[in-house]
Amino acid sequence: MINEKLNRLEEGSKRPSYTNEKTDSYSGPIDPSFTSGRDDSVVEFEPLKRGLDARHIQMISLGGAIGTGLFLNSGQNIAAAGPAGALIAYCVVGFMVFCIMTCLGEMATFLPAVSGSFNHYASRFVDPALGFALGWNYWFSGVTIATELSASATIINWWKPIMPDAAWSVIFLVMIVAINLVGVRVYGELEYWFALLKILIVFVFVIIAICVTSGGLGDKVIGFSYWKDPGAFVDGGVGTISVLLSAGFSFLGTEIVGVTAAEAKNPSKTVPKAIRNTFWRIIFFYIVTIFLLGLCIPNNDPNLINDADDPATASFTLVFILGGIDAGAHVINAIVLSSVLSAANSSLYTCARTLMALARDGHAPLFLARTNRYGAPHYAVFISSIIGFACVFASIYSASAAFLWFLSITAVTGFIGWCGISFVQLRFRMAYVKQGRDIADLPYRCWLYPFSPIFSGVLCLLIILGQGYTAFTPKFDGTQFVINYIGILPVIFCYVIYKFIRKTKVVPLDEVDFDTGRVDRTEEDDEEEQKEGAKPWYLKIMHFFA
Repeated sequence: MINEKLNRLEEGSKRPSYTNEKTDSYSGPIDPSFTSGRDDSVVEFEPLKRGLDARHIQMISLGGAIGTGLFLNSGQNIAAAGPAGALIAYCVVGFMVFCIMTCLGEMATFLPAVSGSFNHYASRFVDPALGFALGWNYWFSGVTIATELSASATIINWWKPIMPDAAWSVIFLVMIVAINLVGVRVYGELEYWFALLKILIVFVFVIIAICVTSGGLGDKVIGFSYWKDPGAFVDGGVGTISVLLSAGFSFLGTEIVGVTAAEAKNPSKTVPKAIRNTFWRIIFFYIVTIFLLGLCIPNNDPNLINDADDPATASFTLVFILGGIDAGAHVINAIVLSSVLSAANSSLYTCARTLMALARDGHAPLFLARTNRYGAPHYAVFISSIIGFACVFASIYSASAAFLWFLSITAVTGFIGWCGISFVQLRFRMAYVKQGRDIADLPYRCWLYPFSPIFSGVLCLLIILGQGYTAFTPKFDGTQFVINYIGILPVIFCYVIYKFIRKTKVVPLDEVDFDTGRVDRTEEDDEEEQKEGAKPWYLKIMHFFA
């Protein structure tokens, strides 16, 4: 009897069943250990609601990546690598992220009915053990919730310490959980306005920074003087390499557009559009920002180090003060607070959807696959929010110390997820060609294949392995070594354990399933596209940026 169940499970894992009905119902193979004795290996699940419009997807793809990494950590990167070193690091990582997004976009637009995104693709195109490991790794990267909540308590204390850090963490966590329980439409609308607010402050910063460096504001013309003295680089190439991981942390969250594909209207059009615009947004919101910061502030300014993560000395605030806008500190503080709450909201959203997808793939308890009447995976939301409660206890001890550990864990797991996306896309395309399919039929094609997945995957791997060099010089530091590499352990542990217990094998290229989970275009999709095309030119320009 047991052998029969396992045989059925193995067959189901090779040919998972989905439906491409308008409701996007999902059915898939279920691990018998999670089904409470059920004999069926294929189970129907409640559908996800496609409540995200094109404008939501556009803003989520941008807003999910603008948070503490840009507002709080950019100044530290300039102090560590110099203005030119930090600019080079952000250019390299930004290009890498764009390559990763094109890889993810090719798969997400081909199979938009699948929530959970790349962890499911790994199971389907490579090996179920890899999907299991990447899925739980990405869920574990939801410690970002703790990162953002820890930062929020510190941000509020800048104005006036009113309550303990733990109290603020609990209040914000309850708010975020409530938002994620009432459906994706509310989440999308809130993220739209959060992202719009962040975009506006970056636009204002760019204008102020140009005025400061050109002498329009402040008491002198700066230009490139700080690139000469104290210098454009700190510690040469070593300093530049040292901030690659931190620069990557600033971009974490861009991959959320692949997770939202299952809840997006007309994903074959909205997702590629969001990915194409990612390139230009990376240039403007990251590269231009870092360039202007390096012009306005010398790398030896003690306020750039920002050891206490105090927004009063965030690099954006320093530029406002240089321009004689002292009230800018309060504005930046408020914007940073909204940004970290937005990032925490996005983190819980992706965690819950990933956990739901793991359950629907048979890699987590079955009850986590259920959704409430709003289409939200409520059990997955509650379980994922436990990380946030862990943050509350950590912040009782020390919010700043917790932030350091959470940042290290999150950054490494995020790079592992990116590395997985790149190599899974290589396997996806190899199987697609092996089966004689036409590349022209793909709704969206990866840019410069195979260069993009190889470049991004190899670079992610090198950064993961090389980012911990500080633990070895000038002498070995055990604590720093653990901080640098602790994020690698969960994915290795999950892969080895699953491989050992389930004895899974790599899916042969000619057996990869490309037909299930497809969603055909509907009349509603065509109508939505016509409405987008009929918009006035000024709205199209605004939507390009927003």
